[in-house]
Amino acid sequence: MPAVRTLVDLLRGALIGVVEVIPGVSGGTVALLIGVYERLLESASALVRGIVRAVVDPVRGRGLAAARTHLAQVSWRVVLPVGIGMVLALVTAARVVEPLLEEHPATSRALFAGLIVASLVVPARMLGARWRVRDVALAVGAAATGFLLTGLPSATVDDPSPLAILGSAALAVCALVLPGVSGSFVLVTTGMYQPALAALNGGDLPTIALFMAGGVLGLAVFVHVLRWLLASHRRVTLAIMTGLMAGSLRALWPWQSDDRDLLAPSGDVAMVALWFVAGVVLVGAVLAVELVVVRRRAAAAAAESAETR
Repeated sequence: MPAVRTLVDLLRGALIGVVEVIPGVSGGTVALLIGVYERLLESASALVRGIVRAVVDPVRGRGLAAARTHLAQVSWRVVLPVGIGMVLALVTAARVVEPLLEEHPATSRALFAGLIVASLVVPARMLGARWRVRDVALAVGAAATGFLLTGLPSATVDDPSPLAILGSAALAVCALVLPGVSGSFVLVTTGMYQPALAALNGGDLPTIALFMAGGVLGLAVFVHVLRWLLASHRRVTLAIMTGLMAGSLRALWPWQSDDRDLLAPSGDVAMVALWFVAGVVLVGAVLAVELVVVRRRAAAAAAESAETR
């Protein structure tokens, strides 16, 4: 039934939207688990190509035929309800997360750190069981770079520049390509996470428009570049990505000053540690479910292949 299918897609989008607010939990992973990942990625790519063609081709006197062809490849019956569900969930979840960050910064960062630590399994596992010396060297170098960059005082957190918003949003969209990488984590490490939450909660339409424009830019440029890197230089890309994620954990050390200086543990350390463990367990559960689903699909495909022989 079309109505039931639309409702299911709305719920799918809401689930993706909720987890995208939480740094460390990948919306791409959830999209993969609920069976819409490839369709959404292909539709997003076709949509961006169609928009670009619609803008560029008339100027060149080529008409809109190519744009219509690309837009026809978009699975609108899935994309529209999933997109609406994502937006509604993002706005709702942002209202819950922002007060937690302001009132409980140490425990919030501990939770997010636990989510990220567990998520490191994904790119590391995709690289393979055997890490070569070059892989380790690249990961260590990337980790050192991420550690240093996230330690720089952020002067644009309260009033980020339009260029910073565009760039951060464009990078965050790359999380759509690689399940296991969180777009919100990218915003955390670039200092744009809280401004994004504030814009959503405050109805700051110009800032929201900038984030959306950055997302379109990311889909149009960085996503294709990242897909090419994963296809042509997979080991190098995954090793660097793993290292950057590990090094950027510095931004989530629970005890730090306003200038991002690391401080010694203080206060209720046990509670902070508990929230860290909760983050690890949460992502671990998601990854466990993903493993079960993947194995079942592989077994079903093998059985179907055996029957056709």
